[in-house]
Amino acid sequence: MGLMKLKKNKKFNYQPRYYKGDGFELKHKFDDQRTTINPAKGIKGKLNAAVDDYKNNNDTNVNRRVLLIVGILVFLFLFIIGFDLSIFLPNS
Repeated sequence: MGLMKLKKNKKFNYQPRYYKGDGFELKHKFDDQRTTINPAKGIKGKLNAAVDDYKNNNDTNVNRRVLLIVGILVFLFLFIIGFDLSIFLPNS
């Protein structure tokens, strides 16, 4: 009854000639500069890690750019939902 029997995979015990099994680790290019490589699990941990990284960032141009993008997105959202933006303008 060879029809009902499943074929077993062949096993190989291959070991390269010049392989040294220790001391080899794959790393990303910027692992030394990242502070959020292994953030705490969950939304709160990720958000706290991102806020800490944002606060410790020395590049002020990036901080300004992020604030500008967030501001534009907020006003675009308010415009889409029909919020009355005239309350931000001075009365004439």
